[in-house]
Amino acid sequence: MRREELEHLIRAAAAISGDSEIVVIGAAALLGSVPNPPDGLAQTMEADIYPLRHPRLADVLDGAIGELSPFHETFRYYAHGVGPSTAILPAGWEGRLVKVQNEGTRQYIGLCLDPCDLAASKLAAGREKDSTFVEGLLRHGIVTAEQVLGRIGLLPLDAERRRQLALQVTALGKAPGRGG
Repeated sequence: MRREELEHLIRAAAAISGDSEIVVIGAAALLGSVPNPPDGLAQTMEADIYPLRHPRLADVLDGAIGELSPFHETFRYYAHGVGPSTAILPAGWEGRLVKVQNEGTRQYIGLCLDPCDLAASKLAAGREKDSTFVEGLLRHGIVTAEQVLGRIGLLPLDAERRRQLALQVTALGKAPGRGG
């Protein structure tokens, strides 16, 4: 996904939902902070989104601009309507959202996860593809291991799970090509 495609999804979601602010929590949220990410970090066709004030309308977004919709078939990317509790996020994430608002969004507002919050959330999800994504964030210097470790400490998880994630970040930070 490219930044202009995310902007298109933000304006479409805002128009459909009647909510001028759209939260972006998945991998596409990186485009809020890094409009032109390195290869491999924006290889998604979907943006996980929900209307800030009307999250219950996520299903409406799925039907209108979601996977296999005419929108998806036309543009080759789509929105995945999610809810506020879909992702495990560090405490205070709302205050660190990155605002995307411009002509491409028709002045609607996209609220994208900060890259460090995104990395912690991806690790908490525990999928291999998410670990690979975080390794790419580290390798390209978009986040540092220290930053991600700080956010892991803010995750609403038990101490043992946070410890496991911290070990994972340390290992990813020492991956080949990272100079560790």
